[in-house]
Amino acid sequence: MFESTLPHDSAELMRVSDFRRLQEDAARAARVDAGMTRLTSLSATLLEDLKRFEPAAYDGDGLEALEVLAAAVRHGRSLLLHLQHRYRVIPVTVFPAAAALHCTLPLPQLLALELSDLCVLHVEPAWLRPPGSSDAARIGEARHYAPLGTLLWELALRGARESLLPEIAGPAAYRVAPATALHLLGLTGSLGAAVDRLRHQFCNVQEIASWPGFDRERAPRLLNGLYLQAALMVSRTHPAAIHDDYVSHRN
Repeated sequence: MFESTLPHDSAELMRVSDFRRLQEDAARAARVDAGMTRLTSLSATLLEDLKRFEPAAYDGDGLEALEVLAAAVRHGRSLLLHLQHRYRVIPVTVFPAAAALHCTLPLPQLLALELSDLCVLHVEPAWLRPPGSSDAARIGEARHYAPLGTLLWELALRGARESLLPEIAGPAAYRVAPATALHLLGLTGSLGAAVDRLRHQFCNVQEIASWPGFDRERAPRLLNGLYLQAALMVSRTHPAAIHDDYVSHRN
């Protein structure tokens, strides 16, 4: 294992061309060839999880951000992600166990971007630590930390992925888990109404897509968002859990 030569974070965002040059230099120095996203020094299970998505990525464009973040959450692994937005690279470190993230770009500015344009160029274990860690030397400035849940929610609703994540796809009925606190998401309008309805009954994705303000794209986005908030119950045996080809799924 080698110490990455890529920047852990930067107040001034790097150009993609400069970042790719650093990637190539780091790969040559380590004498590794880990593919276009450089999925190096990760656990075997997390690596296999990420590789499920890689063939679907556009050649040279990296992975869709929600897929990588979903894998980080499932495995509870802190990761440093280098996100591409157009010609700039944004380093974001995620800490699923602490429900936090670190980014030198303030979260409101990050969320103001066209999130469907974000893709992951590079994934590696996190160097930084979350607030409260015993490894104080690796804790960043407090102002650069933010809630991870907010980014997960916004990426689910506005990111590139339009279909259900594999873990919740297929014949299933869905409900919001009892006593789940979602007030920090500021749910209003059709989103708030849908979440209230799902607190009281199981529904399949086709039903949700027929509700006011929803369609075949927005329904999976809502369910992905709830899943990544640990707020979703998934039943494969409920009568509503019919096999549904109405919404296409992508692995």
